[in-house]
Amino acid sequence: ASPAVTGRTGPTTSETTSKKGKRAADGSVQGEIDFDLTGERRERNSLINDIRRDVARWRRGGDYAGVTPISRKLLQHWADPHRENRVLFCQREAAETAIFLTEVAGRVHGYPDWRKRLEPENEAHNAGLPRMALKMATGSGKTVVMAMLIAWQTLNKVYSSRDARFTNRFLVVAPGITIKDRLRVLQPEDAQNYYDLRDLVPADLKGGLQHARIAITNYHAFLLRDAKEIKGLAKNTRLLLKGFNKEDAFKETPKAMVSRVLRDLGGSGADKQQIIVINDEAHHCYQDRPIPATAGKLTKEESSANEEARVWFKGLQAAAKHVGIKQVFDLSATPYYLSGSGYSEGHLFPWTVSDFSLMDAIESGIVKVPRTPVDDDADHEHVTYLRLWDFVGQYLPKKAAKNRVEGWIPPRELEGALQSLHRSYSKAFAHWTKELASHGETPPVFIVVCPNTTVSKLVYDWIAGAEVVKDSEVVAYTPGTLELLSNVVDGKPLARPRTILIDSAQLESGEGMKADFKEAAGAEIAAFKAEYRLRNPGADIEKITDEELLREVMNTVGKRGKLGEQVRCVVSVSMLTEGWDANTVTHILGLRPFRSQLLCEQVVGRGLRRRSYAVNDEGHFEPEYANVYGIPFQFLPSDKPTADPRPPRPVQEVSSVEGRAHLRITFPKLDGYRVELPDEEIYLDLQSAPPFVIGPSTIPRWVEMQGVVGEAERERGDRQTYRPQQIAYALAKRILDAQFNTVDDKRPWLFPRLAVMCRQWIEQKVQVAERYDLGLLMTISEAQALAAERVWDAITRLTDRRGRLRPMLNRFDPQGSTEGVYFQTRKAVVPTEKSEVSHVTLDGKDGNTWEQLLADELELNANVAAYVKNDHLGFTIPYVHAGRTHSYVPDFLVRLKQREGDAPVHTLIIEVSGSQKSPGPTQAKATTARDSWCAAVNNHGGFGRWGYTEMTNPHEFKIRLAQAIEQLYRDGPIIGDPDLLDFAETNVTDVRSARGA
Repeated sequence: ASPAVTGRTGPTTSETTSKKGKRAADGSVQGEIDFDLTGERRERNSLINDIRRDVARWRRGGDYAGVTPISRKLLQHWADPHRENRVLFCQREAAETAIFLTEVAGRVHGYPDWRKRLEPENEAHNAGLPRMALKMATGSGKTVVMAMLIAWQTLNKVYSSRDARFTNRFLVVAPGITIKDRLRVLQPEDAQNYYDLRDLVPADLKGGLQHARIAITNYHAFLLRDAKEIKGLAKNTRLLLKGFNKEDAFKETPKAMVSRVLRDLGGSGADKQQIIVINDEAHHCYQDRPIPATAGKLTKEESSANEEARVWFKGLQAAAKHVGIKQVFDLSATPYYLSGSGYSEGHLFPWTVSDFSLMDAIESGIVKVPRTPVDDDADHEHVTYLRLWDFVGQYLPKKAAKNRVEGWIPPRELEGALQSLHRSYSKAFAHWTKELASHGETPPVFIVVCPNTTVSKLVYDWIAGAEVVKDSEVVAYTPGTLELLSNVVDGKPLARPRTILIDSAQLESGEGMKADFKEAAGAEIAAFKAEYRLRNPGADIEKITDEELLREVMNTVGKRGKLGEQVRCVVSVSMLTEGWDANTVTHILGLRPFRSQLLCEQVVGRGLRRRSYAVNDEGHFEPEYANVYGIPFQFLPSDKPTADPRPPRPVQEVSSVEGRAHLRITFPKLDGYRVELPDEEIYLDLQSAPPFVIGPSTIPRWVEMQGVVGEAERERGDRQTYRPQQIAYALAKRILDAQFNTVDDKRPWLFPRLAVMCRQWIEQKVQVAERYDLGLLMTISEAQALAAERVWDAITRLTDRRGRLRPMLNRFDPQGSTEGVYFQTRKAVVPTEKSEVSHVTLDGKDGNTWEQLLADELELNANVAAYVKNDHLGFTIPYVHAGRTHSYVPDFLVRLKQREGDAPVHTLIIEVSGSQKSPGPTQAKATTARDSWCAAVNNHGGFGRWGYTEMTNPHEFKIRLAQAIEQLYRDGPIIGDPDLLDFAETNVTDVRSARGA
């Protein structure tokens, strides 16, 4: 490993990832795949298989014994092999299963009543609601199945009005606005209805469809609304009017809500028979159960999912109570319980009766074949771009920056993945340009799924380009890094953006977008408004909200003649909404944690809809592919039952204690350190500079992608040759911008001298391993930045004047504190009194006596105002050891009592060395913590005074603690390297005394 391309190594978690295989004698590689990447439990579902066998036996011969004449006619129509517009077998099987269970099972000799197996499950999980789940892979045609079910029920009701098994009243529920709008094709009167478009009903029966009564809504309609009279009243006034009544007279009753939702179904008197409910994306509708105390708190995302599920589920309960539900048909590609539901994530809904899995859809060619990385030449056993989050997750921001972020450098593995996938995209784009564009086809689409709005904005700007703002005005535009996806060309923004930024969750809620996201997408919105005016002359654009406009763009990606037809890249927060039916996606990059195959399948499924369903001369679909990075999608799940997991050991909740805010400790979060030099002649000292090696690292030069079927693809990396002088100029510019140029102080005259120094450094200090080249310093920004730092380190060694050390604060999260700490641990713990955090967690298998002894001393010491064990605080000290950048986590932070009213806050960092600590680069940690971290932070002046000490002998803890506290009070040598300290209050004489404490 080398300083040039390392600095961090390997995945950041202990999760199992796919490993690269060994090379055989013929040079081929067999990927060694862990088929349980997420550690989920799987069991064979006997109910689904048993029903499938009976349905296959019943189907044989095509007579469909036991059904009504109408049902038989429909079933035979769907199964007709001579139809031009054939129904896919997976669609037939789902509809056949529903019809079989309703009309045949338990009613025809030889077929048991499988509904009796569903009843106890529905009692246990659904409070008795009669639910039946049909599992169908994304892109396999769930909406067609819904239309088949509606036709079957409606036509039977028309021709046998007294048969209680059937109804012509339907409530179709979707999870959001996008799907709700798209389900209009279920209305027989719609111009694009599926009954006509897919020829689902024989000509002589089509008239009966006019009797269907269909209400389509999103689950948000189940929320009880406020009465008109109460709107605008203050909360306290409302509470006063409510008084002691349990029921809110100014809120809609559940019965009134049901009447509102079902008003389009019409009917009166005896005609008001029970309804059938069809849930689309039904995995969002479940009855959660209480979470045991040992399971810990739910995340914000999990709590939100549960709340949405309750609204949906209670809405159905209200409909069952006040109208009556004959049957609930749940359709979903992933009818599993979600994380936080009270069930294991990925636990299949036990009322699932048919299953057409994504694996089935891939093998049968109904969807694209996802190709994931299976091999590369990175210098570790894992496939870098398969589990990308493990490499980059901890380096991505979780909070928004306080100021505008400029010059963001992606973590190197992320940049490598984006560049690699863009090179692969370039091939698909070239094919589109040559073969498809002339036929009116829309371009291929590249999607990136991000964990939050902060990361999505950074990635979006890096890919597509950004505005250069000065004094609140846009003065220029920087082009995006990925050429085919850049919205800026020749220094000007394109009139029609190629890349869009979407927060699908905000758009789907129908409640408007947050101001920060609307600001981030402002340029896109303005461009699309201008285009909308051109497409719709005379239209009043002001009546269309920004949300509606962006939703239209998102929903029409890949659609000819629509607003989103020319979009090439979608950068999405969270994941693109269900129902997003773009069929032109060829490349997907997942930039978020994927802890379950459920989530992997949901995100991968967004890009698997086929562009074409035309068959070739052999009657098969031509294979289509989607290349997928960052999503550890598992092609071949095992259905072998695993042993029940052992019961977990008891856990202890550790959290910030309410009422202890006076014990709060705040601390800065640093990414590194920089040295400011006065304006003087600069020199280059290469004699003591370490070598910079370019060789094997976590960034692959090539990536092999393979699907479970079909052809593989090898992405061979950047083949461009870069000259040393070209690289020297790039390094010189980076050093000039980072170290010399500021808003008010530009020093362009230093560039030629810096360029010469960089060329000398490249020639004398850069070592290139066999089969590698200097191109890494041009293609990976982080490697280029590290090289520039090495040159700068060599330049600064011969300066005559003393450098001024400054902290490099994290731009997104510059300060942390003991507020809001919460985690669970199975470590030994000690309760606290002088800490805002409830316990001290003790490292080691059975605790750590030394840490416990120190905690006792801190509780008793009169000079200690507050302390905290540094566990789950996010407080780290960056340091370099053996050419690699690491993060050091010291043991304790201690805030001292103020001796003078206006004195700075004094905070002591304590490391307990020895005992059960693992061996490591302890000297590098201690030296950096005291001489660099403390010096930089103390020079900053905004975080008080900091000192660092080590405790190495438990018998001397009391004495050593007293000495360290006294030295910190009087700015002793524990506060930093005296040659790097420059704050006005420093006692220079005392600081320059012997170091240590």
